[in-house]
Amino acid sequence: MGVYAVASPTLFNGWSIMGSAIAYLDDSGLEVVDLATDAGFRARKLHVRDASAQMRALQLLGRAFVEQPEAILQVLVKAAVDVCGADSAGISVEKEGCDDKDFYHWVATAGSYSGFLNAVLPRYPSACGVCLERGGPQLFRVSQRFFEILGVEAPLVTDGILLPWEADGMRGTIFVMAHGRDQAFDHGDVSMMQMLADFAALGFRQIRQQQRLLEQERAAAAAAMANELAHKINNPLQCITNVVYLAATGESSSEVKAFANELQGDVGRLSELVRELLALPLEA
Repeated sequence: MGVYAVASPTLFNGWSIMGSAIAYLDDSGLEVVDLATDAGFRARKLHVRDASAQMRALQLLGRAFVEQPEAILQVLVKAAVDVCGADSAGISVEKEGCDDKDFYHWVATAGSYSGFLNAVLPRYPSACGVCLERGGPQLFRVSQRFFEILGVEAPLVTDGILLPWEADGMRGTIFVMAHGRDQAFDHGDVSMMQMLADFAALGFRQIRQQQRLLEQERAAAAAAMANELAHKINNPLQCITNVVYLAATGESSSEVKAFANELQGDVGRLSELVRELLALPLEA
Protein backbone atom coordinates (compact mmCIF):
# COMPACT_ATOMS: atom_id res chain seq x y z
CA MET A 1 0.00 0.00 0.00
CA GLY A 2 2.97 2.28 -0.22
CA VAL A 3 5.31 4.03 2.18
CA TYR A 4 4.38 7.43 3.63
CA ALA A 5 6.61 9.91 5.45
CA VAL A 6 4.43 10.80 8.41
CA ALA A 7 5.10 11.13 12.10
CA SER A 8 3.61 10.34 15.50
CA PRO A 9 1.00 7.66 14.73
CA THR A 10 -1.88 7.46 17.21
CA LEU A 11 -4.33 4.66 17.81
CA PHE A 12 -8.07 4.83 17.19
CA ASN A 13 -9.93 1.62 18.05
CA GLY A 14 -6.97 -0.47 16.88
CA TRP A 15 -6.31 1.72 13.83
CA SER A 16 -3.03 3.49 13.28
CA ILE A 17 -3.95 7.05 12.31
CA MET A 18 -0.89 8.35 10.54
CA GLY A 19 -0.57 12.10 10.49
CA SER A 20 -4.40 12.36 10.56
CA ALA A 21 -4.33 11.63 6.83
CA ILE A 22 -3.70 7.93 6.30
CA ALA A 23 -5.19 5.11 8.36
CA TYR A 24 -4.31 1.47 8.16
CA LEU A 25 -4.37 -1.57 10.36
CA ASP A 26 -1.20 -3.62 10.23
CA ASP A 27 -1.63 -6.56 7.89
CA SER A 28 -5.30 -5.67 7.22
CA GLY A 29 -5.01 -5.00 3.50
CA LEU A 30 -7.03 -1.83 3.99
CA GLU A 31 -5.94 1.77 3.37
CA VAL A 32 -8.00 4.90 4.02
CA VAL A 33 -6.82 8.39 3.04
CA ASP A 34 -8.47 11.62 4.20
CA LEU A 35 -9.24 13.57 1.01
CA ALA A 36 -9.30 16.85 2.93
CA THR A 37 -5.51 16.66 3.22
CA ASP A 38 -4.49 14.53 0.23
CA ALA A 39 -2.68 16.71 -2.31
CA GLY A 40 -2.18 13.80 -4.70
CA PHE A 41 -5.90 13.32 -5.15
CA ARG A 42 -6.50 17.03 -5.70
CA ALA A 43 -3.87 16.96 -8.45
CA ARG A 44 -5.70 14.28 -10.44
CA LYS A 45 -6.95 15.37 -13.85
CA LEU A 46 -10.70 15.66 -14.19
CA HIS A 47 -12.26 12.77 -16.08
CA VAL A 48 -14.61 13.34 -18.98
CA ARG A 49 -18.04 12.03 -17.98
CA ASP A 50 -21.15 11.51 -20.09
CA ALA A 51 -23.28 14.45 -18.93
CA SER A 52 -26.45 13.02 -20.48
CA ALA A 53 -25.93 9.71 -18.66
CA GLN A 54 -25.48 11.60 -15.39
CA MET A 55 -28.69 13.55 -15.97
CA ARG A 56 -30.61 10.36 -16.75
CA ALA A 57 -29.32 8.73 -13.57
CA LEU A 58 -30.33 11.73 -11.47
CA GLN A 59 -33.73 11.82 -13.18
CA LEU A 60 -34.31 8.17 -12.28
CA LEU A 61 -33.23 8.91 -8.73
CA GLY A 62 -35.66 11.82 -8.41
CA ARG A 63 -38.46 9.73 -9.87
CA ALA A 64 -37.77 6.92 -7.39
CA PHE A 65 -38.39 9.25 -4.46
CA VAL A 66 -41.91 9.77 -5.77
CA GLU A 67 -42.82 6.46 -7.42
CA GLN A 68 -40.62 3.80 -5.75
CA PRO A 69 -39.79 4.98 -2.24
CA GLU A 70 -39.12 1.41 -1.11
CA ALA A 71 -36.37 1.11 -3.77
CA ILE A 72 -34.70 4.48 -3.15
CA LEU A 73 -31.42 3.16 -1.79
CA GLN A 74 -30.98 0.61 -4.56
CA VAL A 75 -31.70 3.22 -7.24
CA LEU A 76 -29.24 5.50 -5.48
CA VAL A 77 -26.28 3.09 -5.69
CA LYS A 78 -27.08 2.38 -9.34
CA ALA A 79 -27.01 6.14 -9.93
CA ALA A 80 -23.65 6.32 -8.13
CA VAL A 81 -22.20 3.74 -10.53
CA ASP A 82 -23.53 5.61 -13.54
CA VAL A 83 -22.63 9.19 -12.60
CA CYS A 84 -19.12 8.34 -11.35
CA GLY A 85 -18.21 5.66 -13.86
CA ALA A 86 -17.68 3.21 -11.01
CA ASP A 87 -17.43 -0.57 -11.15
CA SER A 88 -19.36 -1.00 -7.88
CA ALA A 89 -21.21 1.08 -5.31
CA GLY A 90 -22.88 0.49 -1.98
CA ILE A 91 -24.52 1.95 1.09
CA SER A 92 -23.74 0.78 4.61
CA VAL A 93 -25.52 1.50 7.88
CA GLU A 94 -24.56 0.84 11.48
CA LYS A 95 -26.79 -1.94 12.79
CA GLU A 96 -28.87 -1.16 15.85
CA GLY A 97 -28.12 -3.20 18.96
CA CYS A 98 -25.26 -5.07 17.31
CA ASP A 99 -21.84 -6.19 18.50
CA ASP A 100 -18.47 -5.44 16.92
CA LYS A 101 -18.54 -8.66 14.92
CA ASP A 102 -21.75 -7.74 13.06
CA PHE A 103 -21.67 -3.98 12.86
CA TYR A 104 -22.04 -2.60 9.30
CA HIS A 105 -24.98 -3.72 7.19
CA TRP A 106 -24.76 -3.22 3.41
CA VAL A 107 -28.35 -2.21 2.65
CA ALA A 108 -27.80 -1.47 -1.07
CA THR A 109 -25.21 -2.61 -3.62
CA ALA A 110 -24.69 -2.23 -7.38
CA GLY A 111 -22.20 -3.28 -10.03
CA SER A 112 -19.62 -6.01 -9.40
CA TYR A 113 -20.47 -6.00 -5.69
CA SER A 114 -24.21 -6.59 -6.24
CA GLY A 115 -23.89 -10.04 -4.68
CA PHE A 116 -22.93 -8.50 -1.35
CA LEU A 117 -26.39 -7.03 -0.73
CA ASN A 118 -27.28 -7.48 2.96
CA ALA A 119 -23.71 -8.45 3.84
CA VAL A 120 -22.74 -7.70 7.44
CA LEU A 121 -19.17 -6.62 8.19
CA PRO A 122 -17.27 -6.27 11.47
CA ARG A 123 -16.57 -2.94 13.08
CA TYR A 124 -12.79 -3.45 12.74
CA PRO A 125 -11.06 -3.39 10.37
CA SER A 126 -13.40 -1.12 8.40
CA ALA A 127 -13.02 1.88 6.13
CA CYS A 128 -16.57 2.86 7.17
CA GLY A 129 -15.49 3.36 10.79
CA VAL A 130 -12.60 5.63 9.83
CA CYS A 131 -14.86 7.60 7.49
CA LEU A 132 -17.51 8.13 10.16
CA GLU A 133 -14.89 9.08 12.74
CA ARG A 134 -13.34 11.66 10.42
CA GLY A 135 -16.70 12.88 9.15
CA GLY A 136 -15.63 13.59 5.58
CA PRO A 137 -14.77 12.07 2.17
CA GLN A 138 -12.14 9.33 2.15
CA LEU A 139 -10.11 7.58 -0.52
CA PHE A 140 -9.75 3.87 0.17
CA ARG A 141 -8.14 0.78 -1.32
CA VAL A 142 -8.62 -2.87 -0.41
CA SER A 143 -6.10 -5.63 -1.13
CA GLN A 144 -6.48 -9.41 -1.03
CA ARG A 145 -5.40 -9.56 2.62
CA PHE A 146 -8.58 -7.82 3.77
CA PHE A 147 -10.81 -10.40 2.07
CA GLU A 148 -8.73 -13.21 3.55
CA ILE A 149 -9.42 -11.81 7.01
CA LEU A 150 -13.17 -11.70 6.28
CA GLY A 151 -13.14 -15.09 4.57
CA VAL A 152 -14.80 -13.87 1.37
CA GLU A 153 -13.91 -13.63 -2.31
CA ALA A 154 -14.35 -10.27 -4.03
CA PRO A 155 -12.66 -8.05 -6.61
CA LEU A 156 -9.91 -5.88 -5.15
CA VAL A 157 -10.64 -2.20 -4.66
CA THR A 158 -7.90 -0.31 -6.48
CA ASP A 159 -9.58 3.08 -6.06
CA GLY A 160 -12.63 4.08 -4.04
CA ILE A 161 -14.43 7.07 -2.57
CA LEU A 162 -16.31 6.81 0.72
CA LEU A 163 -18.57 9.47 2.29
CA PRO A 164 -20.49 9.55 5.60
CA TRP A 165 -24.19 10.26 6.05
CA GLU A 166 -26.55 10.48 9.02
CA ALA A 167 -30.35 10.38 9.37
CA ASP A 168 -32.83 9.77 12.21
CA GLY A 169 -30.05 8.95 14.65
CA MET A 170 -28.58 6.35 12.27
CA ARG A 171 -25.17 6.64 10.59
CA GLY A 172 -23.73 5.06 7.51
CA THR A 173 -21.60 5.53 4.42
CA ILE A 174 -22.01 5.57 0.66
CA PHE A 175 -19.15 4.44 -1.52
CA VAL A 176 -18.05 3.88 -5.14
CA MET A 177 -15.24 1.54 -6.16
CA ALA A 178 -13.03 0.64 -9.10
CA HIS A 179 -11.58 -2.88 -9.40
CA GLY A 180 -8.66 -2.37 -11.72
CA ARG A 181 -8.05 1.32 -12.29
CA ASP A 182 -5.86 3.11 -9.76
CA GLN A 183 -7.09 6.65 -10.50
CA ALA A 184 -10.72 6.05 -11.42
CA PHE A 185 -12.15 9.03 -9.52
CA ASP A 186 -11.41 12.73 -9.13
CA HIS A 187 -12.65 15.67 -7.06
CA GLY A 188 -15.59 16.10 -9.45
CA ASP A 189 -16.74 12.65 -8.38
CA VAL A 190 -16.34 13.66 -4.74
CA SER A 191 -18.71 16.59 -5.32
CA MET A 192 -21.22 14.27 -6.95
CA MET A 193 -20.87 11.76 -4.12
CA GLN A 194 -21.49 14.48 -1.55
CA MET A 195 -24.84 15.14 -3.21
CA LEU A 196 -25.58 11.41 -3.30
CA ALA A 197 -24.69 11.12 0.39
CA ASP A 198 -27.36 13.75 1.10
CA PHE A 199 -29.78 11.69 -1.01
CA ALA A 200 -28.83 8.59 1.00
CA ALA A 201 -29.70 10.34 4.27
CA LEU A 202 -32.96 11.60 2.79
CA GLY A 203 -33.81 8.18 1.36
CA PHE A 204 -33.09 6.39 4.61
CA ARG A 205 -35.20 8.92 6.50
CA GLN A 206 -38.09 8.39 4.08
CA ILE A 207 -37.87 4.61 4.40
CA ARG A 208 -37.89 4.86 8.20
CA GLN A 209 -40.90 7.18 8.04
CA GLN A 210 -42.74 4.70 5.81
CA GLN A 211 -41.97 1.91 8.26
CA ARG A 212 -43.36 3.97 11.14
CA LEU A 213 -46.53 4.77 9.18
CA LEU A 214 -46.96 1.10 8.27
CA GLU A 215 -46.55 0.08 11.90
CA GLN A 216 -49.14 2.70 12.89
CA GLU A 217 -51.55 1.39 10.26
CA ARG A 218 -51.06 -2.16 11.48
CA ALA A 219 -51.58 -1.09 15.08
CA ALA A 220 -54.76 0.78 14.12
CA ALA A 221 -56.05 -2.24 12.18
CA ALA A 222 -55.30 -4.54 15.11
CA ALA A 223 -57.08 -2.18 17.51
CA ALA A 224 -60.13 -2.05 15.22
CA MET A 225 -60.26 -5.85 14.99
CA ALA A 226 -59.94 -6.17 18.77
CA ASN A 227 -62.69 -3.61 19.29
CA GLU A 228 -65.00 -5.41 16.87
CA LEU A 229 -64.28 -8.74 18.55
CA ALA A 230 -64.95 -7.24 21.98
CA HIS A 231 -68.33 -5.96 20.82
CA LYS A 232 -69.21 -9.42 19.48
CA ILE A 233 -68.18 -11.07 22.75
CA ASN A 234 -69.76 -8.53 25.08
CA ASN A 235 -73.46 -9.40 24.64
CA PRO A 236 -73.19 -13.18 25.13
CA LEU A 237 -70.73 -12.54 27.93
CA GLN A 238 -73.33 -10.45 29.77
CA CYS A 239 -75.81 -13.28 29.48
CA ILE A 240 -73.26 -15.74 30.90
CA THR A 241 -72.50 -13.31 33.71
CA ASN A 242 -76.19 -13.08 34.63
CA VAL A 243 -76.68 -16.84 34.54
CA VAL A 244 -73.66 -17.44 36.75
CA TYR A 245 -74.81 -14.74 39.20
CA LEU A 246 -78.28 -16.24 39.50
CA ALA A 247 -76.80 -19.69 39.98
CA ALA A 248 -74.53 -18.46 42.72
CA THR A 249 -77.18 -16.49 44.60
CA GLY A 250 -80.43 -18.32 43.77
CA GLU A 251 -82.02 -21.49 45.04
CA SER A 252 -79.54 -23.85 43.47
CA SER A 253 -77.91 -26.91 44.99
CA SER A 254 -74.73 -26.45 46.97
CA GLU A 255 -72.74 -28.16 44.22
CA VAL A 256 -74.09 -25.77 41.55
CA LYS A 257 -73.47 -22.76 43.78
CA ALA A 258 -69.87 -23.83 44.39
CA PHE A 259 -69.29 -24.25 40.67
CA ALA A 260 -70.95 -20.88 39.95
CA ASN A 261 -68.82 -19.10 42.56
CA GLU A 262 -65.69 -20.56 41.00
CA LEU A 263 -66.87 -19.60 37.53
CA GLN A 264 -67.58 -16.02 38.59
CA GLY A 265 -63.87 -15.34 38.92
CA ASP A 266 -63.14 -16.55 35.39
CA VAL A 267 -66.08 -14.63 33.94
CA GLY A 268 -64.98 -11.51 35.81
CA ARG A 269 -61.49 -11.68 34.32
CA LEU A 270 -62.95 -12.15 30.84
CA SER A 271 -65.25 -9.17 31.36
CA GLU A 272 -62.26 -7.04 32.37
CA LEU A 273 -60.41 -8.09 29.21
CA VAL A 274 -63.38 -7.09 27.05
CA ARG A 275 -63.53 -3.69 28.77
CA GLU A 276 -59.84 -3.19 28.01
CA LEU A 277 -60.35 -4.14 24.35
CA LEU A 278 -63.27 -1.73 24.05
CA ALA A 279 -61.12 1.02 25.54
CA LEU A 280 -58.38 0.65 22.89
CA PRO A 281 -58.12 3.72 20.58
CA LEU A 282 -59.22 3.02 17.04
CA GLU A 283 -56.57 5.40 15.65
CA ALA A 284 -52.84 4.79 16.24
